[in-house]
Amino acid sequence: MTETAEKSTVRGTFSRRLFAGGAAAAALGTIGLAPAASAAAPQGSVRRAGAGGEVKHLKLYMEKLADGQLGYGLEKGKATIPGPLIELIEGDTLHIEVTNTLDVAASLHVHGVDYDTASDGTKTNRSHIEPGGTRTYTWRTHRPGRRKDGTWRPGSAGYWHYHDHVVGTEHGTGGIRKGLYGPVVVRREGDILPDPDRQFTIVFNDMTINNLPKGPDFKATIGDRVEIIMITHGEYYHTFHVHGHRWADNRTGLLEGPEDPSRIVDNKITGPADSFGFQFLAGEGVGAGAWMYHCHVQSHSDMGMAGMLLIAKPDGTIPGHDGHH
Repeated sequence: MTETAEKSTVRGTFSRRLFAGGAAAAALGTIGLAPAASAAAPQGSVRRAGAGGEVKHLKLYMEKLADGQLGYGLEKGKATIPGPLIELIEGDTLHIEVTNTLDVAASLHVHGVDYDTASDGTKTNRSHIEPGGTRTYTWRTHRPGRRKDGTWRPGSAGYWHYHDHVVGTEHGTGGIRKGLYGPVVVRREGDILPDPDRQFTIVFNDMTINNLPKGPDFKATIGDRVEIIMITHGEYYHTFHVHGHRWADNRTGLLEGPEDPSRIVDNKITGPADSFGFQFLAGEGVGAGAWMYHCHVQSHSDMGMAGMLLIAKPDGTIPGHDGHH
């Protein structure tokens, strides 16, 4: 586990992949949710997601943190902000048993995947969870395909998110403000996978990042394949900008070939409930160092919506970084 991961126990600043399977998954009572690579990748080549179509199970707990904020966790007493990253492949079905340890009703609502009203996570259709209760939510995903009328149905692949829809108001604005949210990534078979433990979730929530007064720092080593999952909640529109790096403004953030017309960006407007993600090679063309990421609405950045992407040399040193920002 990386240094950043070790520091994330309170605020979930590092969204680690959910369990590649095997002993780790068994120990936590879950089935591996991370997309399995289709085959062992030769050295120097990329890893790709395998085929979907599995039925998987997961337990989540909604809890109050020591500072009064709220979070989702995979085990009792281990809730984080953001909640754990959930990864699926198109065709997978996920059953999530959610326990509400709070003293108020709460829920689990997801964007981007398929579910029926019993898994909607709202009071309007009674799919919430009363204090002390447990409910199983079912999410389904699907591949792209042609409809009977000849039009094309898009698949579920994308960068999505989940959150409470009940605490504070009937629409759950209080729960989201206090930290009841987390990331979801749905892969398509063949999608390139990031390096293990190099996935960072960044949530602009009102005027905070990951409910912190100052943006958290994230660490990688030069050449790592890094994935950023960006989510926005709250009342404001922001712009997400990262120094020294850029991505394609499409589903994955990666160009699909030399003729791919996707626009290349390093700054993207993002509003409440927006989510997107992208991959890049740490320090590609620019080198190791302390690279800022922030909201580019200048007053928002001045108020703390900024952090550092710390890219180390192979020996672990970070040029020009004094440990402060």
